[in-house]
Amino acid sequence: MTPMVKADQVVKNFGSLEVLKGIDLEVGAGEVLCLVGPSGSGKSTFLRCINHLEKVDAGRLHVDGSLVGYRQKGDKLYEISPKEAARQRREIGMVFQHFNLFPHRTALENIIEAPMLVKGESRPTATERARRLLETVGLAAKADAFPAQLSGGQQQRVAIARALAMEPKLMLFDEPTSALDPELVGEVLAVMRDLAEAGMTMVVVTHEMGFAREVADTVAFMDNGVVVESGKPADVLGAPTQQRTKDFLSKIL
Repeated sequence: MTPMVKADQVVKNFGSLEVLKGIDLEVGAGEVLCLVGPSGSGKSTFLRCINHLEKVDAGRLHVDGSLVGYRQKGDKLYEISPKEAARQRREIGMVFQHFNLFPHRTALENIIEAPMLVKGESRPTATERARRLLETVGLAAKADAFPAQLSGGQQQRVAIARALAMEPKLMLFDEPTSALDPELVGEVLAVMRDLAEAGMTMVVVTHEMGFAREVADTVAFMDNGVVVESGKPADVLGAPTQQRTKDFLSKIL
């Protein structure tokens, strides 16, 4: 089967700084990949490359068999237009550390905007799905609440519902709980756990090792722009083979 995500020697530079130094990773359809490692290791940059928020400088990234951000003719790559990139991106949901909700719109209005503007859905169709998604994330009673009236955990759950409203085939999570108070982390992880159980393909940058151990099909430990070690959670987190992985885990577990 075609992997949902396939990274082949992906390189990303910011000026003279090489942030990704040849990343090879695969995520099968319906699988969860958790990226763990110290800050500055390239995890979030790699996530942003998957939906072409960052352009790769070398290598290839495919989502569901399609080259991300580029078109290949012969041996050469040509960057696709911003409009084509946006069309690709609409099938990839992304949830950020900070919720990025529109403060002047209710939870429901935040969720229906993209399906209406980007996909041309009618308001009744978008609204029906939004209410269903709010129920899914446990916020059916908060449809008319503004972001300022919601806790951080509730705002993040609205952000997840907003991403799901576009009916993506892949969900990317960039440290979705790192900006939350500790007591609110569980409610967001519970929604993500339910998504994984429902078969959503997910790539998650996280420091929540318990979540990674429980939910991930694959854990990849990244450091200094490379994948140091990857495999089943029990192996990478429970019996790592690389000293750098052991050093990292000894500080956080």
